Amino acid sequence: MGIEKQRKKLNKAIKKSKTIFLMAHQDLDLDALGSCIGMYMILKQKKKKCYIIIDEQNHELGVEKVLKELEGCIDIIKTEDIEKNRYPRKSKNLLIILDTNKKDLVQSEKALKQIDRKIVIDHHEQGKKTIEDAIIINDVEASSTCEIITELIEFFDVEIDSYYATVLLSGIVLDTNNFTLKTTSETYYAAYYLASLGASAKKVQYLLKQDILEYTERQKLLVDIETINTKIAFTKASSSTIYRKEDLAKVADTLLFFNNIEASFVIGKIGKNTIGLSARSLGNYDISKILEKLGGGGDNYNGAAKFEKTTIAKVEQQLKKLIQNEEGE
Repeated sequence: MGIEKQRKKLNKAIKKSKTIFLMAHQDLDLDALGSCIGMYMILKQKKKKCYIIIDEQNHELGVEKVLKELEGCIDIIKTEDIEKNRYPRKSKNLLIILDTNKKDLVQSEKALKQIDRKIVIDHHEQGKKTIEDAIIINDVEASSTCEIITELIEFFDVEIDSYYATVLLSGIVLDTNNFTLKTTSETYYAAYYLASLGASAKKVQYLLKQDILEYTERQKLLVDIETINTKIAFTKASSSTIYRKEDLAKVADTLLFFNNIEASFVIGKIGKNTIGLSARSLGNYDISKILEKLGGGGDNYNGAAKFEKTTIAKVEQQLKKLIQNEEGE
């Protein structure tokens, strides 16, 4: 994996640090949280003082379950608490960013300014908004950041509780859509290794259980599906309903299960004045090209974009025009 060449840099940076802060992207999912927790366990074994930065109050159901069950077991702080917890000498503090490399997607952009030394551990493609002043440990072949962290746990021979192994496995299951997308032999090995540490498949299913009302609401997006050139599926939500980003992503995942579909795009409101676009691909269709032109980002398999003060109809028009240009129509 791509991380192999970067282990020495990571280990050196950790050894040099007295206090280490961890954070992932906004709208935490189980891959983001799981990778933070896995890295936290590595650092604790190395006797490092460390904190996970989480500013958000509302979380998706699986993340909420984990945070509730781990309350008091891990040190979670907000951005406003960084100052009082960081080591007096600036050079002895380190910020590790997980599951994103984009500066505008992190939990706290303020944290990027408060801590000089930074490392990014991620599996998404880099782009114009990638954090520039950081050591980048990036493996785009990995299914998830939890897979990368699992490799580090094995490499550093870290002993972790079966619950933490389960959370890491849930991140892998989430990002691969239950081992149907972006899954390699290394992904299966990571799952096997976590199982050997006591990860529970039954508990993973519990963490991934969905709210029935949210599930019902998402099904409305599957009523009016359009296809472009028989291989691209597209659907949009009613302007009267506000969805979470992960809801749009789950619908985009679902669309890939239909015959002949290689890529999917889902548009819906994710805030009062904000439109979200989620996209997925089996890897044969480069959705990142389209998303970047819309101000978003991603890789060959998944990505997203968001738009302020516009309408679903206008975003739809922009998207379809770009798809048609890409398809040469």
